[in-house]
Amino acid sequence: MRTGGLLAAVLLLTAVAALSLAVGAKELTPAQAWHGLLDPGSPEHTVVHGMRLPRTLLGLLVGAGLGLAGAVMQALTRNPLADPGLLGINAGASAAVVTASSLLGVATFAGYVWFALAGAAAVSVAVYVVGGGRAATPGRLALAGAALNATLYSYVSAVMLLDTTSMDRMRFWTVGSLADARPETVLKVLPFVAAGLLLALLTARPLNALALGDEAAKALGARPAAVRAAAILTVTLLCGAATAACGPIVFVGLMVPHLVRALTGPDLRWLFPYSVVLAPALFLGADVLGRVLGRPGEVQVGVVTAVLGGPFFLYFARRGKVARV
Repeated sequence: MRTGGLLAAVLLLTAVAALSLAVGAKELTPAQAWHGLLDPGSPEHTVVHGMRLPRTLLGLLVGAGLGLAGAVMQALTRNPLADPGLLGINAGASAAVVTASSLLGVATFAGYVWFALAGAAAVSVAVYVVGGGRAATPGRLALAGAALNATLYSYVSAVMLLDTTSMDRMRFWTVGSLADARPETVLKVLPFVAAGLLLALLTARPLNALALGDEAAKALGARPAAVRAAAILTVTLLCGAATAACGPIVFVGLMVPHLVRALTGPDLRWLFPYSVVLAPALFLGADVLGRVLGRPGEVQVGVVTAVLGGPFFLYFARRGKVARV
């Protein structure tokens, strides 16, 4: 059943990707989008290859990265409400990128990504340490992440208000957008997401063991310190690259693992692959919805995921509170 469900998820992702190629300011039928994708002489070739295809491919990579990062964070922190956006990881990457843009004049993904990785890594470690390290509880981690998140986004807002040039250049980036996707950005994001995916798959079994406690994990052959370090590196690679490419995106890493867990159970060896497939389906679906709702313009994908994820977060937070009572 799990294998069949994963195949169905792949079909769903394929359908959403096809919609992403067809829907936009210039509406295309599926046949026109297909011809534009394969036939260089087609009138739609420029639209599909120049705009829709890079956007779709970047959405696939960023969605997969955010969904997998959320699943890894939830496993690492044992916090079902963990999300790169809510715990400040994306905010750390954003603060580093905005600093690089405003103070150093960095204006390309190749420059952004290293600052984003450094910011994401610093906040990942800071949240873990401030939240209590090995003694961290979900509540303490959430509070530490919320405090760092608020502080860093205040810093981002202050820098952009003081630097109007930076604000003009990055106003869409700061809300999370795929509108400026380019083929070269896709190629540069790919190695980071691929490395994060490989690390996540390698740590799935040790993280399963770590859920039983450090002593049980050691008895099963896992090394807790190394597993935690690998998990933090995974989140850093995925969140840093995703944020550098299209800005801070929230709730994708929260919603998808929750939905997937209902299908796969807690086994990370299945939860991770499902998240890699269903998270980009959600992310691209939100992007397509933003194009439809905002016609003749568009609503940026970061706004759509925030609107969709807010009620979802409140529901799970409330359900967890009722369960404890």
